[in-house]
Amino acid sequence: MSLCAIIPIKPLRRGKSRLSSVLSEDKREGLNKFLLTSTLQCLRKINKIDHILVISYDPTALTLARKFGARTVLENRNTNINRALRKATLAAKAIKSSKILVVPADLPLLTEDDLLSVIDESGDPPEIVIVPDRKMSGTNMLLINPIGAIKYDFGEWSFRKHIEQAERKKINIKICNRSNLSFDLDLPEDWEFLKTSMIDNANFDNQIMQEVLI
Repeated sequence: MSLCAIIPIKPLRRGKSRLSSVLSEDKREGLNKFLLTSTLQCLRKINKIDHILVISYDPTALTLARKFGARTVLENRNTNINRALRKATLAAKAIKSSKILVVPADLPLLTEDDLLSVIDESGDPPEIVIVPDRKMSGTNMLLINPIGAIKYDFGEWSFRKHIEQAERKKINIKICNRSNLSFDLDLPEDWEFLKTSMIDNANFDNQIMQEVLI
């Protein structure tokens, strides 16, 4: 069973717009580069992931992804996350992937152990393994086995919508609660928490992120 991790990402200069009150456009771009880079680095270390695929209509983001050995798909400018994921899934099927792991690039606390905790829950298809956000409303990670078992329904209340869809189709559901995965960077208060955490971490030395913090 071949597993493809898909990262959908907005243009680096436009992503995280809700942080505009605390970060300039240049610093938000630096933050988005850091998030994409750290996500790719983490995914590359997992042997159980056979392919990494990044979809975006930002050529800069796609060029960065290719530097880490990821496959890339150029998306249309006027799209949304669900359409982008459907297009990326077609590309994943073309390279013979049978399972999909959707990994948003806004999980700054993501670790290898977190990824493995989700992947290792899989094994009883048809199934989904789903990770909720802190409010139990959004979907912060989603494994679908096999491809096409459910449709993507990211957006408001996506956690419940994905579960309800799986229940209607009598698909096995596994909920994976991990504190690192439940934290997604979205609002100014999220940024303040993350900034403090990284400044207090003596082992943190990522140059891109240090420039954002200054």
